[in-house]
Amino acid sequence: MATIGYNIPDLKPPFALSSMPKNSIYADNHVLVKTSYFSVNYADVTIRWGLYESALRYVGWPIVPGFDFSGTVMWAGPSSGFEEGDAVFGFTLFGAYSSRIMVPCHQIRRVPKGLGMEVAAAVPAVAGTALHAVSLTGAWPQQKVITCNKAVLVHSAAGGVGSMLLQVCKLCGFSPIVAVVGSAHKVSVCRELGADVVIDRSSCAGGDIWPAVHQASTGGYVAVFDATGVDTLAKSYEHLAQCGRLITYGFHSNLPKASHILSPFAWLNMISGILKMPKFDAMAMVVESRAVMGFNLSFFAEEHALIHEYMEQIVSWLESDKIKVAEVTVFEMKDIAKAHQLIQSGMSVGKIVVRC
Repeated sequence: MATIGYNIPDLKPPFALSSMPKNSIYADNHVLVKTSYFSVNYADVTIRWGLYESALRYVGWPIVPGFDFSGTVMWAGPSSGFEEGDAVFGFTLFGAYSSRIMVPCHQIRRVPKGLGMEVAAAVPAVAGTALHAVSLTGAWPQQKVITCNKAVLVHSAAGGVGSMLLQVCKLCGFSPIVAVVGSAHKVSVCRELGADVVIDRSSCAGGDIWPAVHQASTGGYVAVFDATGVDTLAKSYEHLAQCGRLITYGFHSNLPKASHILSPFAWLNMISGILKMPKFDAMAMVVESRAVMGFNLSFFAEEHALIHEYMEQIVSWLESDKIKVAEVTVFEMKDIAKAHQLIQSGMSVGKIVVRC
């Protein structure tokens, strides 16, 4: 058996036979991978709680979480471009928490020379998210910021996506790059990755980051990347400059930090967060030349050309050492609950992966 994503027609995830018949419609351009490592993302926690929309819509129950992985090709379709024994990394639309994964060939690439398998598994989801977020600002693929204001604000900047955003923003010409973190041990990591200013929420009076955010760029920001949610979205929008875009791709502050199950109190807090979510006036956006944009890559199954461009860019940057994973914490499969506890705690830096 092998796990599969939801985008393999006529096969229902999470499982499929790992030995495909020779005349199978999947045999031509699919690849079977023996997993070495898979990555843990915050989305996996919400999948576990039954709160992740694409998981509910396309998979249901049972479900195997997980998006990105690295491993060795066990079998490859004749037109896949891969061979048995190739070291590969890539993503699946759910199902990465598995010892064997079957994926369409366009979702994987060979691991760049010198890149560890544990690091390779940590890259696809966060790098793809960061690259798409920056593309929505217009700064990629030309890798140039053409507005007068070039300042950018990155929330949760020491996490997986945030740490990639710092590097991609640097490559695309944003300046200053202002990072927000939740604790002091994350400050130096962000500076090493290209942040010009790092705001530590824990050192701000009452946790109020906004005076420091204003001071770092008094003219506002041409882009704000915000996966925090209800706690920051309204203020993030207020700090946009002309032509500014608020890019949102998650809502961590809307969710509890429960370790296992959601209590009635946790559900009430989530409902309260939904009711407090800000509303944005379309007419005001026109007058102020500001925008709010959101996305979730787990819905992008049919975006083959977009996926190809992103994967090619990510591999190119990895091969030229232009991006890196800030830090990789490795857990064994038996300790996966501890891996989830760490990512939920908000204290992790960089990426968490699990060895199969």
